Amino acid sequence: MKTILFAAVALAPLTLPAAAQTADPARQADPHRSDDVIVTAPIQTSESDVLQGTSVLTGANLTRELRPTIGETLARLPGVSATSFGPNASRPILRGFQGDRIRVLTDGIGSIDVSNTSVDHAVVIDPLLAERVEVLRGPAALLYGSSAVGGVVNVVDRRIPRALPENGYRVDAIGTYGSAANERSIGGAADVTAVGPLVLHVDGSYLKADDLRTGGFILSRAARRASLALAGAPQDGDEPIDFAANAALSGKLPNSGAETWTAGAGASIITDGGMLGVSYGHYDSLYGVPVRYATALGQEQEAPRLDVVQNRYDLRAEVTPHGALIDAIRIRAAHANYRHFELEEDGSVGTAFYNKGLEARLEVVQAKRGAWQGASGVQYFSRAFDVVGDEAFLPRNQTEQTGLFTLQQYEDGRFKAEGGLRYEQTRLTADPGFREGTERFTGADRSFGTWSGSLGAAYTLADGVRIGLNGSRTARAPSAEELFANGPHAGTQAYELGNPNFRAETSWGLEATLHAHNQIFSLDASAYYNWFDNYIYEAQVAEAACATAAQGDVDLPCFRYSQAKARYYGFEADASARLATIGAHVITADLLGDYVHAEVVDRGPVPRIPPLRLLGGLEARSDTSAARVEVERAFAQNRTAPFETRTDGYTMVNASLSFHPWGGSDRRSILLAANNIFDVEARRAASVLKDFAPLAGRDVRVTFRVEI
Repeated sequence: MKTILFAAVALAPLTLPAAAQTADPARQADPHRSDDVIVTAPIQTSESDVLQGTSVLTGANLTRELRPTIGETLARLPGVSATSFGPNASRPILRGFQGDRIRVLTDGIGSIDVSNTSVDHAVVIDPLLAERVEVLRGPAALLYGSSAVGGVVNVVDRRIPRALPENGYRVDAIGTYGSAANERSIGGAADVTAVGPLVLHVDGSYLKADDLRTGGFILSRAARRASLALAGAPQDGDEPIDFAANAALSGKLPNSGAETWTAGAGASIITDGGMLGVSYGHYDSLYGVPVRYATALGQEQEAPRLDVVQNRYDLRAEVTPHGALIDAIRIRAAHANYRHFELEEDGSVGTAFYNKGLEARLEVVQAKRGAWQGASGVQYFSRAFDVVGDEAFLPRNQTEQTGLFTLQQYEDGRFKAEGGLRYEQTRLTADPGFREGTERFTGADRSFGTWSGSLGAAYTLADGVRIGLNGSRTARAPSAEELFANGPHAGTQAYELGNPNFRAETSWGLEATLHAHNQIFSLDASAYYNWFDNYIYEAQVAEAACATAAQGDVDLPCFRYSQAKARYYGFEADASARLATIGAHVITADLLGDYVHAEVVDRGPVPRIPPLRLLGGLEARSDTSAARVEVERAFAQNRTAPFETRTDGYTMVNASLSFHPWGGSDRRSILLAANNIFDVEARRAASVLKDFAPLAGRDVRVTFRVEI
């Protein structure tokens, strides 16, 4: 409670002036805010008019935050954290929700990988090729699936061109060096008008990184204590373990290097009446899962690597009749073949994951009639997923999902309302097949029909000041992993056990919002509360439960999915104030804070929840340069599940300088950044590997970007 009060006091100085300012909104108050149209929303809406909490990362801010994974790229946005399973597998966490409760999209369609099945599986999205990233919550998120209870992350690129390039061509390129992992990366994209309305596109990227250098000790305080407690203990085997040496480990994080390359091509026909585009993309990555130093806990040591390949085909079509009834019709679809091999230390394939997916959606945007406008559509998703090998924890399974949705908006003067409704039919089947070692699996066939809805309203109190309230009811069918898991999983070092008899997970939610923007001040704040019934969570149980299901001995900790009531509540706020103008530079100060409290009723805290966080920055910006220094304070996380350890807090200082050496109108820029300047030991509470894989130590980054 003291830390929550501290956050409120810290935010107050930037919050109080909002009531006194009544000038017209202006972007100068907040250089991090974008008034562009929100691409993810089906109805054209600017960021300043969105009812719910929305964050957009684009331009120079995206360049500064760019990291090898989408999770780390977004981790400094309000309400966003990351799973941080080492430097190569980090998925976004929104308001404490992760896994199957958020959707990560590529230009409106799912990434079609297996990153939602386990935290050691990377998201098959390359941030190097991103043009903008949007984080969307509230009624509009329902349009992308009932699993978006936490929100939607949409990464927008140009692989399918959306517009004719100026002067007939456009070229973007970026190159980055990061010292913490000796990271070298380069990416580029080019569009050219071929014949008439035909636009061709090519892109590619390459990244190579060595083992990550961390700040402080490799093992957390709890893991070091465990290792020292085992020092001198009797040991079996030919090579005794030096537990004391384990406790003193520092420096580089073994088995955390990566090599990734992508290539893609697309083409679009773009006219005044619409567009039709297709694309192909290839993703290839080999990355290590950081050594767990399980020997520190007296367990068997493993250092797997993942060899990931995806081939993906995309389609985008849009017709814009701008008629009396229909304003636009959009079709978006993607098909992907994905596989990854979990390699043993000798290079042999231990376990193979195969995922074939198809997702398609049709949206019909209504013509605006007075104060009323809306969009409706249908979405289809299909996934065939199979795990083969020594540590197959799932039977072969199939998921098919069809959703019908609508989003309606009404705006009359100072009042604006928005409502969404979605019906989803989901069928999940499991077929154990006849492979050796699958005797523990049984066949299953489950179907769920779920309704979700949301309603929000906002009222403008004064020019640039708006309050809002959103309510939602969401129902989510259990995932195949939650239903059918029954096996060892090397990445998480757990035996996972699902329950094929689960019911649909339902939740009610309320969110209050405040938006205040004028020429010198900007504030976006949200507070939320979610009530869950049949909430699905994982808890450690006696190994005997897994031994029974496995029909044999189990050497790993046993984690079983269960259902219960749960409660989530928290806040997020992002404020910025214009302090002064010195010459051509505008000086601004900004502060964000976020907090989430999550509880399984009568059973204790939800595991892996981010703690209270504050991040403040001071920035000087002109047309040709920008200098920024920021301090991030993540507080200790003491609210833990029984199988978790507490996480120490940390304070991290970052600084950056970006400039256009050839003038402000020139599109070539250089960014110099120093992150974690004081080389502190930092661990994310939401990371499964937090006790064995801290965040990067001091990281000096140089980025060169050119647009032609």
